Amino acid sequence: MTTDLFSPISLGSISLKSRIVMAPLTRNRAGAGNVPQDINVKYYEQRASAGLIITEATPISAMAHGYPATPGIHSEAQVAGWKKVVDAVHAKGGKIVLQLWHVGRISHPSLLPDNALPVAPSAIKPAGQAFTYIGLQDFVTPRALELNELPGIVEDYAQATRNALAAGFDGVEIHAANGYLLDQFLRDSTNQRKDQYGGSIENRTRLLLEVTRAVVDVAGADKVGVRISPLNPFNDIADSNPQALFNHVADALNPFKLAYLHVVEGGMGGSDLPPFDFLDLRKHFKGAYMANLGYTKATANAAIAEGRADVVAFGVPFIANPDLVERFRLDAPLNEADQSSFYGGNETGYIDYPTLQG
Repeated sequence: MTTDLFSPISLGSISLKSRIVMAPLTRNRAGAGNVPQDINVKYYEQRASAGLIITEATPISAMAHGYPATPGIHSEAQVAGWKKVVDAVHAKGGKIVLQLWHVGRISHPSLLPDNALPVAPSAIKPAGQAFTYIGLQDFVTPRALELNELPGIVEDYAQATRNALAAGFDGVEIHAANGYLLDQFLRDSTNQRKDQYGGSIENRTRLLLEVTRAVVDVAGADKVGVRISPLNPFNDIADSNPQALFNHVADALNPFKLAYLHVVEGGMGGSDLPPFDFLDLRKHFKGAYMANLGYTKATANAAIAEGRADVVAFGVPFIANPDLVERFRLDAPLNEADQSSFYGGNETGYIDYPTLQG
């Protein structure tokens, strides 16, 4: 029997009716208090035919925020808002996991409690500007986390996981990609610490492993995935030896027996990327491998058939096509996404894309 996008699979204890995953997509449409609101419920409900939905990146604490109107998972109201989303997806027969997010230095005091400085492994200012409620603002130099603060960061991930389970999610994904806090600890351009969390690859991987252990202890490894982006320069980040670093990350995650490893296979912005062998990385990780970045139905089916991926995540196609699974099944044409409505706004470009049924 041919294994393709429409073949069922289990990622840990999460049973998927297809291998078509909705990638995490920041849309900046949370309500007051960063609480999921009715249009968010509708948005996810419309896309419940995906084999698995990974939610937009969701801040684990008040200090984890870095963008306007991103739904959190650290207040009772946020948990209640997310429960409405989960219930709607489950009512349609879908599966959904929450992506756990701490942006680290990619924030701005205006987005944080008491106008606090963003935190990071080291006090290195990122190039670029932050998206704030008053428009673009230059990034600031973050505050380096003290050694005695790191257990609190780990506990924030654990508590966010408890909150996600209370909301009914089928699992959680640890966001260790795209230049945010855990990625900042992994990469030597952003981590210049002199303690046991900096220097060697083993030390730079330490916080991710501590977070993974804490999250697994709460949820069970069969409900936990991790997302990495070995080459992505997004948010002014790089590493001097990404192959060695991320092969080590894959090896170090193996003992947890996670539900999956989610890999962004390239860069978002910027084309001058170092060489990287994703097939080699895939061989290092012994569990299910989720591929992401620029896949089509044809290239995804080829990756699955050739064993280069077990499941494939699609981003922009799911923004514009709530019924992407059905369109793939029928080889129907896809709606084109309106990039101007990706971030912020109202129902337009969010819940008003047409389905094949109209």
